[in-house]
Amino acid sequence: MKLLVITQKVDKNDSNLGFFHAWLEKIAQRVDYLYVICLEKGEYSLPENVTVLSLGKEENRSRLKYLWRFYFYIFKYEKEYDGVLVHMNPEYIVLGGWLWRLWQKKVLLWYTHKSVDLKLKIAEKLVTKIFTASKESFRLKSNKVEIVGHGINVAEFWSSTSSGRAYYDQNLVLKLITVGRIAPAKDLETIIKAVVYLIEKKSGLSVSLDIIGEAILPQDIVYQENLKNKYAQFSQTIKFLGKRNHQEMPKEYQSHQLFVHSSKTGSVDKVVLEALASGCPVVTSGEAYADAVQQGVVFVFPIGDYKKLAEAIEKTQSSGILNSDKLPNVSAIEYVRKNHNLDLLINRIQGYFSQK
Repeated sequence: MKLLVITQKVDKNDSNLGFFHAWLEKIAQRVDYLYVICLEKGEYSLPENVTVLSLGKEENRSRLKYLWRFYFYIFKYEKEYDGVLVHMNPEYIVLGGWLWRLWQKKVLLWYTHKSVDLKLKIAEKLVTKIFTASKESFRLKSNKVEIVGHGINVAEFWSSTSSGRAYYDQNLVLKLITVGRIAPAKDLETIIKAVVYLIEKKSGLSVSLDIIGEAILPQDIVYQENLKNKYAQFSQTIKFLGKRNHQEMPKEYQSHQLFVHSSKTGSVDKVVLEALASGCPVVTSGEAYADAVQQGVVFVFPIGDYKKLAEAIEKTQSSGILNSDKLPNVSAIEYVRKNHNLDLLINRIQGYFSQK
């Protein structure tokens, strides 16, 4: 079996899309040959049976050049791939789906976002199957949708050789971490306000917050700067650390005691699952973690309620779950391994394209 995968970026060090390198590695193990078309390429180390074809963003090519290269590649290698996997970008299906349909190729879209726009509606008509992480991750009604989990490479975040998690000492600072793109939809200010509330409450609980992620859009950069200015007096306790390479993230998760997540998107967020895969307990306002809450690996608070978040942090601290003999949180790791493991997802991808 030979596959064509289309994705935004191939770069194992990228803070946002570096995880997809592991997807490509594992897919390559299951196929005879893998072609990858990406908008942009950076550093990668993939097996010999993989060819990476960039549309040229790293060369500052024009959009017209991107389009020309896209059609050139899918025509040139048309006889060399049996099916197409498109990762997160339905516009490529809008551009090429009619051709793949004409050529009788199976087309699988992986999509995890609450957004439903015209591109997605058109893509849904052209694909043969859609994979998504959870029922909240795909909001367009379709009988082509299959829920398959998020595809977390658990071994990357925790293994028997991991150096160990940071445990909580009552005499030290409780180290909180939050990770993700900085934007109003991520509701970062609720987390900051909760930490400030705990500091000013003077309850005896010392906390710090490390914020990992970057603002990308102009309006998001303004949002980030406003937060920094508004809470400047707490800059020694609440730190904006910027983006991190994907390969650095397991160490970041493991060096903190509690992952805090506040988002208005309503979907399963990959960073929450990465934290759990690292054995790091999670407090979240997310609506999509009911099964994880039932299993006692995620703790919740109402969206936008910083006082309830502060209360949840205090309860987590006093429960003893952060003590050294409770870390790593084995139940959290096993939850991700059972429900969102990358190997299970790759099995589903292989199984779909192998069906006659």
